[in-house]
Amino acid sequence: MTREKRVTITDIAERSGVSIAAVSFALNRRKGVSATTREKVLAVAEELGWAPTTAARSLAEARTETFGLILARAPETLGIESFYMRFLAGLEAELAKRSYGLLLQVAPNRQAELDTLIKWRNARRVDGVLVVDVGVDDPRIELLTRPGALPAVVVGHPSVAGGLTSVWTDDAMSMREMLRHLAALGHRRIARIAGLEHFAHTRIRDAAFREEARRLGVEPVLVHSDYTLASGTQATRDVLSTMEQTTALTYDNDVMAVAGLGVVMELGLRVPQDVSIVAWDDSVLCSHTYPPLTALSHDVIATGAHVARRLFDVLDGAAPAAFPDSTAALIARGSTGPARKD
Repeated sequence: MTREKRVTITDIAERSGVSIAAVSFALNRRKGVSATTREKVLAVAEELGWAPTTAARSLAEARTETFGLILARAPETLGIESFYMRFLAGLEAELAKRSYGLLLQVAPNRQAELDTLIKWRNARRVDGVLVVDVGVDDPRIELLTRPGALPAVVVGHPSVAGGLTSVWTDDAMSMREMLRHLAALGHRRIARIAGLEHFAHTRIRDAAFREEARRLGVEPVLVHSDYTLASGTQATRDVLSTMEQTTALTYDNDVMAVAGLGVVMELGLRVPQDVSIVAWDDSVLCSHTYPPLTALSHDVIATGAHVARRLFDVLDGAAPAAFPDSTAALIARGSTGPARKD
């Protein structure tokens, strides 16, 4: 068997057309080279898959005992949305069993997240990473499937995991269950206040929403938002002001559902007598509103622990595979009832 030749700074210098000293300055972020030269050297190092000598050791010989997670979300959204707090609780519970830590970073955008993943890989800052909020043709997947990439687990559907190990929930089944519940109550125009359109799970839910609505003879109304209170408020106003026959509203998270409940009542309508409301991702918010919100619920803490276990398996050499997690089930509460008769 032949061992793959490790990339050295000499290789980078030859490819970049600069001196070895210039490469050393650039890679170590030291003064002595221009910004243009530094960018060129870093790009070549990335292309060749260079890693520092200490990082080239086997992970079994030099593990950091840390996993990494980057969230490209607005900090204000994370501060009020309970999903990731529960997900992180599950992760931490499992990591603690093996004396592992979690390196969490909030990034302002996807490019910043990519840059951070590259830095972590080059410095071997973490032993593996968790990938969430996966988009269609997500550049992170391409990065993490290159030779020498960090071990990774994708929290998302196998169709967008690029062959990496994935943990996923059947969002299409949950969507169909929710629509059947509302259709059985007589609702015939149902609005979906969805999340960000470029997320793969949003598209899966959108497709199931349209297909099941068509099968049930229900008129679907689809509006995309960004999960925030403000967007949930505005989307609810827009739907109820332009489509008066809408008798049911569904939301892609608990925060927007609570905002929608406030708008409905502000407009002088009753829940559920005039408008029914369903939230995705059941939380303490849903059970403490008035009326309490019907919601799609699954054990997010258990999901976080499941994801952590799969990343440990990957780190130990397990072959990539797709693992279904629990499917969100409908918990009927006081916010859904028979459709009003106009």
